[in-house]
Amino acid sequence: MPTLRDEPPDSAAAGALLLCRAHPEAVGSAAQLLREGMVLTGAGDDWSVLVPEGRPWLHGDEPVDRVLTGWAAALAVGAPWPVLALWWDADRSGCTLASGFRRTVGYEWLANGTPVGEDEAMRTFAARLGLDPVLDMQDLEQLTKPDSAADARARLRGLLAVLTRAGMALPAVLAPGVPADQLLDAVRELPDARPVSWSGRREAVRTQLGVVEGGGPGPWIRGPKARALATAQLATGLPVTLYGVRRRNMGWIAAGALLMTHGALGFAYDRVRAFD
Repeated sequence: MPTLRDEPPDSAAAGALLLCRAHPEAVGSAAQLLREGMVLTGAGDDWSVLVPEGRPWLHGDEPVDRVLTGWAAALAVGAPWPVLALWWDADRSGCTLASGFRRTVGYEWLANGTPVGEDEAMRTFAARLGLDPVLDMQDLEQLTKPDSAADARARLRGLLAVLTRAGMALPAVLAPGVPADQLLDAVRELPDARPVSWSGRREAVRTQLGVVEGGGPGPWIRGPKARALATAQLATGLPVTLYGVRRRNMGWIAAGALLMTHGALGFAYDRVRAFD
């Protein structure tokens, strides 16, 4: 999607949330591999939310939307659940949906609420998140129409309201539009919140194998299909990583690295199980 601003946004005003349709235990294991400081908490039945510290945009020159797109893709590519990234800065707000190997889909609004995305994105959101194709779709379509009374934050709240009918219950303290540092202070006060951080290669391998083994059907975990999937992940991860390095884009670098990690773990797991 083209950028609609000429000057970089105020990074201090930027914030983001990663909504995952999975239990915190599964999300925490996958999120470790991003090697980014985050706080994890539950967000309703079968939903979790990750609140990132925001170092790439607070202490670097990466725009928040680009970083979140890479993180969402990296989390979703090896998991059986979708990831919805919500992001905002002083000029815009938006959302990005990632689900498996499918192309990420995004939508955004200017600060005054003007929609600048494609209507087809909302139909894709509804389909991939399993929302009601009639009632929920009607509410999503309203978010793509001009409304002088709704700014960008109101648009994100409207999107969250639709997701509540799918069991999502975002803690009230995690409000769209709040800067990243304030979100972190708020989420750390929640009773079930816990930090997510890199725990070392050995522990990461152990937790990731648990996610892979418990998340998908058997043929995709061990055997010819598993080896084919691992090959595809390695073949895709390398060019994605190189693309991120050339563009100095930490989000795509993380996505490529996670793809290659999944591929390597897939081969390793299949080989180890072959000797059991």
